[in-house]
Amino acid sequence: MKRNLDPTALRALVAVADYGGVTRAAHVLNLTQSAVSMQIKRLEEALGLALLDRNGRGVQLSFAGEQMLGYARRILALNDEAVARLTGKEYEGEIVLCVPYDIVYPHIPQVLQRFQAAWPRMKVQLQAVNTRKAKEDFAAGACDLILTTEDHCDPGGETLTQLPLVWIGAPGGQAWRQRPLRLALARYCAFRSGVLAALDRAGIDWEAAVESDSDRTLEAAVSCDMAVHALLAGTEPPYAERINHGGALPELTRHFINMYLRPGAETPGVRALADLLRNAWRPVEGDAPAAPRPALSVV
Repeated sequence: MKRNLDPTALRALVAVADYGGVTRAAHVLNLTQSAVSMQIKRLEEALGLALLDRNGRGVQLSFAGEQMLGYARRILALNDEAVARLTGKEYEGEIVLCVPYDIVYPHIPQVLQRFQAAWPRMKVQLQAVNTRKAKEDFAAGACDLILTTEDHCDPGGETLTQLPLVWIGAPGGQAWRQRPLRLALARYCAFRSGVLAALDRAGIDWEAAVESDSDRTLEAAVSCDMAVHALLAGTEPPYAERINHGGALPELTRHFINMYLRPGAETPGVRALADLLRNAWRPVEGDAPAAPRPALSVV
């Protein structure tokens, strides 16, 4: 039969070890000396081991007691974490997260799923907006945490990774061969000016096949082979594929994915969500190295 360890008795053992005896432990635990001694005795009986060396020079942990002490600290830490996570006010509330449309996939759904499993009483309000809007809302204090796609990182931001832009089109599509090159353009896309400049430098005529604020509209134009588009490598949606153009289209620039935390918003939940976002974009072996990350601070 499995035996259960009494957390109250474990606290008594930890207090005796930390404060050098039963008397001081009793004072800290707000118990009588006899109550503390009884809890230690109950723990010894449950284990069938002597946890204290009781001699004329005072009370010290036995060898078994020293071993049990390490387990006791871990058990109590997990116990306290569970109680705090399920009942503490700092583990409930709402976090407003703004993310550019084009980097919601592939990582954000998995990040939010993991966060919800670990922080069940904390709600995340996800807002998919362009980088310009995200930074405006951030400056106005309307969100706790934002991600951006930029060609630089502002003071107070943290670069999670740096990725190249790639051309995407319909699977097996031929739109990329047409001239003028037909583009699906988002009106406020952070990549727009760089993409158009690259085409102009390469001497490639282009025209806007569709220009819209709606991601769905752009998706439709690309998926039916009406136009091509540019996205960060690794964010290609299932309706499109990276174009193997063999140099017929210009190489595009690299962009930062940055993270900013609102001043005063670094609650335990926000820090945990930020850590999950860092891990999601952490480079794996074989990836091109990202630009050095500045130390995170609030702006």
